Amino acid sequence: MTDSSAPAAYRTIADLPLAVAGVDYEQFEQDTSSGFTRVTTVFELRGDGATGRGEDVTYDTEDHERLAAAIDDGAFSLPTGSFTFGEFSAALDDAELFPAEGPEREDSRDYRRWAVESAALDLALRQNGTNLPALLDRRHQPVRFVASTRLGDPPSADRVDAVRARNPDIGFKLDPTPDWSDDLIDDLRARDAVRIVDLKGHYEGTEVDNDADTAFYRRIVDGFPDAVVEDPRLTDGTRPVFDGEEGRVSWDSPIHGLDDVRALPWDPSWLNVKPSRFGTVESLFRTLAWAVDAGVNLYGGGQFELSVGRGQAQELAALFYPDGPNDLAPSVYNESSLPPELPRSPIAVPAHGDHEGFGF
Repeated sequence: MTDSSAPAAYRTIADLPLAVAGVDYEQFEQDTSSGFTRVTTVFELRGDGATGRGEDVTYDTEDHERLAAAIDDGAFSLPTGSFTFGEFSAALDDAELFPAEGPEREDSRDYRRWAVESAALDLALRQNGTNLPALLDRRHQPVRFVASTRLGDPPSADRVDAVRARNPDIGFKLDPTPDWSDDLIDDLRARDAVRIVDLKGHYEGTEVDNDADTAFYRRIVDGFPDAVVEDPRLTDGTRPVFDGEEGRVSWDSPIHGLDDVRALPWDPSWLNVKPSRFGTVESLFRTLAWAVDAGVNLYGGGQFELSVGRGQAQELAALFYPDGPNDLAPSVYNESSLPPELPRSPIAVPAHGDHEGFGF
């Protein structure tokens, strides 16, 4: 039985009948503008003549290689049979989603769980001849988005200018680094296009880590007075930088569920919603319900999805936070070599994967 404390939207999803007969997969690979090769895996759940798809955005290629080998060897399995969606989600608690060694980092457990649950949600919606707007009695709205990029080594505004040459009205979510000069900060501010600055203060053991440096934080917070400031790491030294600026601060990496939101140092004004961070559909919808009731500003976040994951994140934005500075630009914005033209914001209502309009 679904937890009666779960939000009404999730209870509706949880009651969907679902039949799962087996799982296949497809892997994708792309060189990105951030200088690394992105690999993702799409789970394909089969049942009753339908297929549901969900994307595993785990960052480490080794985890994807081990997953492919396990599926090919028959060492990876998911619960099969007839369920409600809620029952299938509960059954996943006992499934080994990393049957070989791994994962390389703990966050990946949530990413893979979300991939399986989003595939199951897609499958359940298709088997029941419906979609999220119809099921939840909500309407899609056009999704506004920003472009997210790093600025190279040494950092310059070249990438920003290259994107703006193809889309002059685009806003940006940028990842400042301590080697940004004051001249670069002034130059970027003069373009009046920076909507979010992501300090990445909560990443550890990645290529994008930033130390919690008081002088660096001060330069960024003061240098972009109108921008949302994402994911600072608060220490005795950096906390005073945000005195009076709390309403500009957003949180992303630390948030995997509502308990994490409630553990923040103050009631948040902004949250970056990356669906895969929540692991389960229930955790995501529980947090969304709380945030909507609390009047929190929401925007969607991307994770270099290469397939259905980007469209699914865009659909959630279309239903719940279409006007946010969504870091959900079409994936072409992540390509190392940009095409002559780029899609404009806002993007239209997400298209469903088949002509009948079913699925996630």
